[in-house]
Amino acid sequence: MTGIERSGTVAVVGAGTMGQGIAQVALLAGHSVLLYDAREGGADLGAAAVGDRVARLVAKGRLDAAEAEAATARLTAVRQLSDLAPAALVIEAIVEDVRIKQELFAALEGVVSPDCVLATNTSSLSVTELGALLKHPGRFVGLHFFNPAPLLPLVEVVSGAATDPEAARTAYDTVASWGKTPVRCADTPGFIVNRIARPFYAEAFAVYEEQGADPATIDAVLRESGGFKMGPFELTDLIGQDVNEAVTRSVWESFFHSPKFLPSLAQRRLVQSGRLGRKAGRGWYPYGDGAQVPEPHTAGPEEAPAEVTVVGDLGPAADLVELMEEAGIAVTTAPTGGPYIQLPGEGQLVPADGKTSVEFTDVVYFDLALDYRGATRIALSASEDTDPQTLAEAVGLFQKLGKKVSIIGDVPGMIVARTVAMLIDLAADAVAKGTATFEDIDTAMRLGVNYPLGPGAWHDRLGQDWAYDLLHHLDERCPGGRYAPSLALFRLGYAAGADETETTDDGESGA
Repeated sequence: MTGIERSGTVAVVGAGTMGQGIAQVALLAGHSVLLYDAREGGADLGAAAVGDRVARLVAKGRLDAAEAEAATARLTAVRQLSDLAPAALVIEAIVEDVRIKQELFAALEGVVSPDCVLATNTSSLSVTELGALLKHPGRFVGLHFFNPAPLLPLVEVVSGAATDPEAARTAYDTVASWGKTPVRCADTPGFIVNRIARPFYAEAFAVYEEQGADPATIDAVLRESGGFKMGPFELTDLIGQDVNEAVTRSVWESFFHSPKFLPSLAQRRLVQSGRLGRKAGRGWYPYGDGAQVPEPHTAGPEEAPAEVTVVGDLGPAADLVELMEEAGIAVTTAPTGGPYIQLPGEGQLVPADGKTSVEFTDVVYFDLALDYRGATRIALSASEDTDPQTLAEAVGLFQKLGKKVSIIGDVPGMIVARTVAMLIDLAADAVAKGTATFEDIDTAMRLGVNYPLGPGAWHDRLGQDWAYDLLHHLDERCPGGRYAPSLALFRLGYAAGADETETTDDGESGA
């Protein structure tokens, strides 16, 4: 352990909500904390707010009164930057402005000791750029806490191009000793969470823009089938459409307008109209007294087929075989071909694969689920040419399994499947480029944005080729680069299948 000793002083610059939260965490971990704010009286107000936070913990029985008194006694509001000289670690939590932050750290360098670690809590700016003007940038690191800092466990420990590994290790070990869960990350736009999370919003908005489904239905499918705690429309209303769109635009611009991170025109129009979400009383949904929240599309009752034939391996949807048998549907299996469920009326029920129903004679697609047994809703898609009997049989089948059914438009990849495939692709690309490990990415996405699984875990569950194949099909139908599978994703699948290849006598490999 190379973290800051408990006897070491922690300084927090910026006494706003985030600075107060970080100060509280450091205090309760046993450190003396210096709180500074450039605003007149800002540090005193911030310190008082921290004291109130700690008192509330005592009132709720979460903290011993003696511990609380000792903690608040270790907190000092200071009025001059020079008062931070004793600090072993300084964490900045001020306005997201490159110039202002650079000026602050340049000034701090002349105040603190040479071995003091300097950290920024930025969520969107380059750690490398912020430390570029320092005489000793090796001790500069990113410590991105998530709001509210006392409650959320994740901290992204970001190494800039010049960050010394020892400084990053000290920062990592320090926040770990505070009871947080740190993850290591290279200095990349959006770091881990804000980079990898983009498809969760973007694919939902794309389905909406393609007239595939309304916001309430998309949210319901991602919650009740995909296992996500909130849908992207309700979540961005909570975050603020302007805030969420600004992050998306920042990541897109930082990646030189890569189509992988393309912002949503529909969201742009929402921001332009002032419908910023809950704080404005209107976003994707209405809020306030008497607001009528739209209901997701749910299909009416249909009769379930008495028997079906499962052709080939349904892969991630293999549990459906047992579920259908338990529901009293007679299941015959045909091991080769498919994968699909042959319905009595000669139509086929096919797992989402990035293709569309209109390409086939009589096909209904069904979406990916985190857990087909536990899912309470399933999305189906069909084209205008799909036989109504086939669609009715598909609806009835899933209703017989106890699921609500949402029928959406004939969009390739549907909702959950295309979202998960894109999350896996971005994660694989980030790992290949040295941004973070799959383990840290999975931890960050579970703890930072409450995903049911990290992209790496999804990849392991769905199979080596699943995401690549789905995105390849999507890319053929929606060209332009957004859905082109990354080289990293291709390599993941190839590496898994390498043992199955044969080598010819001339040294060339052939399947």
